[in-house]
Amino acid sequence: MVKLPYELWIGSRYAGLTRSKGRGKDRFVSFVAGSSMAGIALGVAALIVVLSVMTGFQVQVRDRMLSVLPHIQVYNPGVPATEAVDNWEELKTEALKNPEVTGASAFVAASGMLARQDNMKGVEIRGILPETEGDVSDLPKQMVQGELSSLTPGSFNMVLGSRAAAQLGVGLGDTLLVMSPQGSLNPSGFSPRMRQFTVSGIFASGHAEYDANLAFIAVRDAAVLFRDSGIAGARLKIKDMIKAPEVANSLMTSLPPGYILRDWTYDNRTWFAAVKTEKRMMFLILALIVAVAAFNLLSSLVMSVKDKQSDIAILRTLGASPRSIAGIFLVQGSLIGILGTAIGVGLGCLIAYNIDVIVPFIENLLGTHFLDPGVYIINQLPSQVELDEVATVGITSLVLSLLATLYPSWRASRLQPAEVLRHD
Repeated sequence: MVKLPYELWIGSRYAGLTRSKGRGKDRFVSFVAGSSMAGIALGVAALIVVLSVMTGFQVQVRDRMLSVLPHIQVYNPGVPATEAVDNWEELKTEALKNPEVTGASAFVAASGMLARQDNMKGVEIRGILPETEGDVSDLPKQMVQGELSSLTPGSFNMVLGSRAAAQLGVGLGDTLLVMSPQGSLNPSGFSPRMRQFTVSGIFASGHAEYDANLAFIAVRDAAVLFRDSGIAGARLKIKDMIKAPEVANSLMTSLPPGYILRDWTYDNRTWFAAVKTEKRMMFLILALIVAVAAFNLLSSLVMSVKDKQSDIAILRTLGASPRSIAGIFLVQGSLIGILGTAIGVGLGCLIAYNIDVIVPFIENLLGTHFLDPGVYIINQLPSQVELDEVATVGITSLVLSLLATLYPSWRASRLQPAEVLRHD
């Protein structure tokens, strides 16, 4: 049988991990140690849950964005939309030479106004090719009414987002007036270019902003309507969306002069930068909870040193060195910190992995909904546990706990047996 060093045995007893035979003071010290351990565990769990939810929110928004948005857009602003649509196959051929590019489709993009009786709404209108749209986005899978294939050239059909359709009060078969910002001057003033479209489909991406502000029409119809005010070219999908800036830079060197490549990070860089900054600040703020728990550990160890002065004096008279006395309280504090961190990591991961079950249960219990889709981009609380974040939280907690043990341990090692026994 392996015999443990007495510092480890005594330290674990002071931490409440081994049973002592019934002294009230020992039970009190164990209670204080347990309270410190619980404080560290709750702080670590809270930090892991919040960081996981923020990461999940970021990933969910990104994935829903890219289910509608292209990874990369290639266009030449100096070329009319009709000409760009006629020549988009050349862009596709050149882009697919890059091994990172997996799909391409033609597009026309412009802003317009939709009017239905007294209701008017500004939207982003995109001309697409239904037969190749599935190569660059998930739009064909997101159709809840109608078919994307209804967007044939000359049909002047339109596929609307679910929220936009609800706001305008339209359904399948209803007509909308589409107005282009480009128009003509006549003796009566400026007249916008207008065309009547029929709603032939409704999609729901799960991203409230896009469901309320996107409309799709046939690429040829869009090229005619927005021939001078829209941009046209090719939309590309790549293997790894994270590499979009690198792939865009690589394609730039192989395309003729005048073309512009915009990846998805360019249009959304402000939003993602804000989320990243907010995440860092939340880590610092919630780390204060762990810091408070560490201070609680420090105070409990100081109390333990005060309570165990007689034991320390006896150990010193039996030959224990100051280093051994310090080791006892280092063991006590370290065990509390390690166990508190381990419990916190386990509890935090358990909650984070089951947030999709816990939150709906609480919402049903309270009869409320935490994320209103009319206010927030998504309507469900997501969560994604990142192991590097969990490791960072755990290491931070362990370091703070270890630092909290240094002063009480040093204080215990400085106690003089004669002074203690004189006043005991």
